[in-house]
Amino acid sequence: MNAHFSFTGAKKLVFGRDTFAQLGDHVRELGGKKPMIVIDRNLAAAGFKQKIDDILTAAKLKYVLYDGVEGEPPLEMADEASDSARAGKCDCIVGIGGGSAMDVAKAVAVIVSNKGKAKDYLGLNNIPRPGLPKIMVPTTAGTGSEVTFTSVFIRNDLRKKEGMNSPHLYPELALLDPVLTLTVPPAVTATTGVDALCHAIESYWSIQASSLSEMISLEAIGLIAENLRTCVHNGSDLDARECMLLGSLYAGLGLANAGVTAVHSLSYPLGGRYGIPHGLANTVLLPAVMRFNLPSVIDKCATIAQIMGEYVEDLSLRDAAELSVGAVEDLILDCCIYDSLETLGIPREDFPELAEIAMTVARPLANNPRKVSIADAIEIYEDAY
Repeated sequence: MNAHFSFTGAKKLVFGRDTFAQLGDHVRELGGKKPMIVIDRNLAAAGFKQKIDDILTAAKLKYVLYDGVEGEPPLEMADEASDSARAGKCDCIVGIGGGSAMDVAKAVAVIVSNKGKAKDYLGLNNIPRPGLPKIMVPTTAGTGSEVTFTSVFIRNDLRKKEGMNSPHLYPELALLDPVLTLTVPPAVTATTGVDALCHAIESYWSIQASSLSEMISLEAIGLIAENLRTCVHNGSDLDARECMLLGSLYAGLGLANAGVTAVHSLSYPLGGRYGIPHGLANTVLLPAVMRFNLPSVIDKCATIAQIMGEYVEDLSLRDAAELSVGAVEDLILDCCIYDSLETLGIPREDFPELAEIAMTVARPLANNPRKVSIADAIEIYEDAY
């Protein structure tokens, strides 16, 4: 064995029930006196602003609230929120919500400190200096954005997704309170949960995986497989919600260190061109990519099947591996996700163009354990149709 790897993530993790109540203390620990709070519109509409106000008022902290984040945020939103942070003279950024709110918050932190516009920092390692201190608080168990170095946005002018990718986007603190996930609706619980499973599986079979990231990714697969159904159908089960949030965290750590693969490259055009939510796009494509990758990671697929509760004893390695695809498909159906590219309204005649766009999302494809050509990408889209 000749092991060489590094492992990174958020500088500090705080996990546990009712930990959100200490938000004000954590802001002060980071030297913050006037944070900007970034939340999405759904949280704002659900009355979450009062909870935030109660906590920060008790901590005697003034703050600026940006509550306009929408799903699949456009790049311009990062600039708009950054202008608000500058105008309010904020010294700390707190992102609360799903991946969209946290991605906007992370981007704001670096844009304010580095000046310029959001488009200046797209791509890999194009952020020259650290940003404002930032705290990420997930309210869904899915994206893992609280521990990753990426912020993803829609480029409306180009009709595609692009991301900022830099170590400067790692949060100073990830604050994970499973109580905050109790009110997530079943459909969102389902698609964000499968998104987390996708992160776990892709990071497990990524060619960048290490023994440490593989261990974490496998733990994530097991936690999600055991608890997602309960969270979808009995969302008030706090034990299951806690396990799902932990699984999502582990999947995010796997993603941050081993990367994602072809599922994400193929899903990006669905979000950029048609506005398909990220988690749903990944859900629809995951089984098809598993079938494509299976011959190159047959041993890992067999392990995935076993971790997901399939009986693999006395089976050949190939037969055991194939059970992993069925296990994922059963989980998706049990969570009442019945979508395909056809039901999502994606025209088959667009597949060649989508495949060409997917090939430009090069980094995840480079991590994939099996080389993907344009023809392969079209075949995968056909399988998911």
